[in-house]
Amino acid sequence: MTEDTDRHALKMARKKAAREKIMATKTDEKGLIIVHTGKGKGKSTAAFGMIFRCIAHGLQCAVVQFIKGGMPTGERDLIQQRFSDICAFHTMGEGFTWETQDRQRDTEMARAAWEKAKELIRDPANRMVLLDEINIAIRYDYVPVAEVIDFLKTEKPEMTHVVLTGRNAHPELIDLADLVTEMELVKHPFRSGIKAQIGVEY
Repeated sequence: MTEDTDRHALKMARKKAAREKIMATKTDEKGLIIVHTGKGKGKSTAAFGMIFRCIAHGLQCAVVQFIKGGMPTGERDLIQQRFSDICAFHTMGEGFTWETQDRQRDTEMARAAWEKAKELIRDPANRMVLLDEINIAIRYDYVPVAEVIDFLKTEKPEMTHVVLTGRNAHPELIDLADLVTEMELVKHPFRSGIKAQIGVEY
């Protein structure tokens, strides 16, 4: 071995030992409150990645979509067709607010979605519940943020993970969460006149 190779091996061995020492202190488990927010693409996509991980591990899970609903999506079709026994999927919205143009109906649909979400979260058999685009419902005051926070604090089972997606996550929800990821928009094909495409956006 050359001197550079020896130095690299020693450096990596030290890093490995330091990493193992840190990991040895991480022994707790808990159901996490996870927030995906930001202007960039990928909030729901990343959340569905975790849902599919649960499915792959045989863990019961559930999805409630608060806003989306006007068009079919690949993830919904796949889950409903092949994994409905392990993942309940509830599309409660009818599309984005500029499509429905009916605040009262949007509020009613969001409230119904929140009631379904609470039912699913209360069931300790569900290891993960995804509340897709709930941040938008909270932002428009369809669902009061105080009610969501109080429920997550007092009624969420200890080992249940709850994932909340959508732009403009409320600061109080961010404070409550265990894991927060903000998707940053750097570049998007929509700005170049390219429409949403199958397999990428839905």
